Amino acid sequence: MITFKNVEKTYPDGFQALKNIEFHIEKGELVALIGPSGCGKTTTMKMINRLIEPTGGSIMINGEDISEKDPVQLRRNIGYVIQQIGLLPHMTIGENISLVPRLKGWKKEEYEGKVDELLNLVGLDPETFRDRFPAELSGGQQQRIGVIRALAAEPPVILMDEPFSALDPISREQLQDELIKLQDTIQKTIVFVTHDMDEALKIADRIAIMREGRIIQFDTPEKILRHPADDFVKGFIGEQRLEEASNEQPTATDLMIEKVVTAKPTRGLAEALKMMKRYRVDSLLVTNSANHLLGIATVDAVERHYNEEDKTLADIMEADFDSVSVETPYMDVAEIFATKKSPFIPVLDGKILAGLITRSTMMRGLAGLKITGRQEGATADEQ
Repeated sequence: MITFKNVEKTYPDGFQALKNIEFHIEKGELVALIGPSGCGKTTTMKMINRLIEPTGGSIMINGEDISEKDPVQLRRNIGYVIQQIGLLPHMTIGENISLVPRLKGWKKEEYEGKVDELLNLVGLDPETFRDRFPAELSGGQQQRIGVIRALAAEPPVILMDEPFSALDPISREQLQDELIKLQDTIQKTIVFVTHDMDEALKIADRIAIMREGRIIQFDTPEKILRHPADDFVKGFIGEQRLEEASNEQPTATDLMIEKVVTAKPTRGLAEALKMMKRYRVDSLLVTNSANHLLGIATVDAVERHYNEEDKTLADIMEADFDSVSVETPYMDVAEIFATKKSPFIPVLDGKILAGLITRSTMMRGLAGLKITGRQEGATADEQ
């Protein structure tokens, strides 16, 4: 969706604000840019709508170089929310929200319907608020209007420059919650600048931590908390957050065994039964050459079809199975064991088989014991 390639910004006085910035933001992601004052986060964001032009590199939106686009037209297709809100005081709330759609030539019935839809989306009754002026609203209500005004023309990209930082803590918390709910509904690509690490961790799909014009780490909140890139990132996150992260409930990675018995889908049933006896397991995890989990073959299924000599594991395996990702929390793993009859749960990293959780490995993982040795169900790689 948005791609920066070797982007740099050097001002006439020689100050280099951005140095070789490279990243890609997927469609529908909410990415937070964060770092100390002067790190380049706002400069990076303002390059997306060409409020600031790079002195090197390229910026693409949907594969198109934005330097070749008319800046005015580009900005009309990118929502923009700022800290100062920027509502026009002489216009009603309805007129403020519909400003860009009107500039783009929407019909009256189209933009009026959109105004009501968006007001309802953030819990403001259209009949009550549509004809009010900004001065008649609280700060939190005005900021809600600022957010939905950016959505009015249905832009694919929305830029948010510290939009909640001027609000009191309660209003700020409420608007963060509303943004998360809103994003679940609208699925826009959002670039969100903030100086608040708690805010970034709460709202973002991924976080870019910046320092002195460079991106130091660009990753999910989970990965940043668990694996900070360097001492700067550790310091920026803060010892308390790192301690809280280390004290969190374990995930599937902490509960699984990595050595599991796998077999290719082309294996015959006699071979499969021999493997089960050799490794003393009652199930085989069927994988392809890329180690993608295709299904599970149980000893019952193998024995039931054993006399059908032309059958392979691909024919008798169960392709509908419960699995979890490597980052699935313990509580979700426990819920599957509580509600399903499966003796184990495969753990996937994307489509790749990463390991397997049994009830006993889950309990040992919770106790903080290193999970090694043979476990009932699947315990060693196919040789």
